[in-house]
Amino acid sequence: MTRFSARVGVYLALLRDEYPSTDEEQAVHIEIPYPDAGKDLNRWLPLVKWLLAIPHYIVLFFLGIATVFVVIITWFAILFTGRYPKGLFDFVVGVMRWSLRVLAYAALLTTDEYPPFTLREQAL
Repeated sequence: MTRFSARVGVYLALLRDEYPSTDEEQAVHIEIPYPDAGKDLNRWLPLVKWLLAIPHYIVLFFLGIATVFVVIITWFAILFTGRYPKGLFDFVVGVMRWSLRVLAYAALLTTDEYPPFTLREQAL
């Protein structure tokens, strides 16, 4: 479901023009390692991860609003120039990466590593 949601988000953000598929692998590649819960994850941390992620949610809320405006501006840029501006592309992809890292930490519970506050690519 996470992979499909990411494909839909990429499609809505005008990053790809192919309609998202539910069954085949497309250009969006997400690798979330399945953890060994006994040795890789803290037993009690899932009780507070949602609380620890609140600062991320606040920042991502405002970045999400900015992303909506960036996508609208990008739509006009693509309409007139036929290209997605690199800086805007990097911003939208960075926000999507950041939100996926927070999702893997707080909701999917696949890692205990606290996600960094950055738009740059980080390994999970």
